[in-house]
Amino acid sequence: MPFHIYPAIDLKGGKVVRLAEGDMDRATIYGDDPAAQATAFTRAGATHLHVVDLDGAFAGGSVNGAAVEAIVRTFPGKVQVGGGIRTRASIDRWITLGVDRVVIGTAALEDPDLVREAAGALPGRIIVAVDARDGMVATRGWADISTVSVADMAKRFADAGVAALLFTDVGRDGLLKGCNVEATVALARETDIPVIASGGVADIRDIEALVAASGAGIEGVITGRALYDGRLDLGEALRLAA
Repeated sequence: MPFHIYPAIDLKGGKVVRLAEGDMDRATIYGDDPAAQATAFTRAGATHLHVVDLDGAFAGGSVNGAAVEAIVRTFPGKVQVGGGIRTRASIDRWITLGVDRVVIGTAALEDPDLVREAAGALPGRIIVAVDARDGMVATRGWADISTVSVADMAKRFADAGVAALLFTDVGRDGLLKGCNVEATVALARETDIPVIASGGVADIRDIEALVAASGAGIEGVITGRALYDGRLDLGEALRLAA
């Protein structure tokens, strides 16, 4: 299984930002031209992008759609998009616009039939976000904590045909504390679905640890703040992943 590096472009008010622990009031702005950021990642060698409509995650529908569309037009590789995608119409809209894979979080918990239906109709195009705080699934932009465990969430979609599970340790996201490799590997061993790691990547050591554990079923890692702050060199990460 190839191991992919997914640079993250998180969108708030049309700008490129990073949040601390998913808190909209703790946003650091890194730029006001998302398409230009996508181009910068392209020049650094990225072939995959992870884009999140943060406003959409709270609103329950697309808010930064124009910015996402600009990124998709600009980036020659594969783009996966998440944030407020909770209907079949919104899934189909992004696929039609050229998005490679759609990330579903809140709706995966509240409307699992939507995921099953979409994954069946769009093989390899649906990712389920398993966002966790203290081992329990978080929803609605991580504002709400459910009573469903990460392992139970994964089991719900074991036979649904989803392309991957996107696991984020919310308590580490945007804080450069280091990725929760142990929890990511534990989830990967609980399921046959490939797992994408996310949350807290601090430097190249996190990439090394995840690549070393990729045999457990980890297909890649999303990284944001470490790239923007210059703590992680994207070219070096891509070479290591290759």
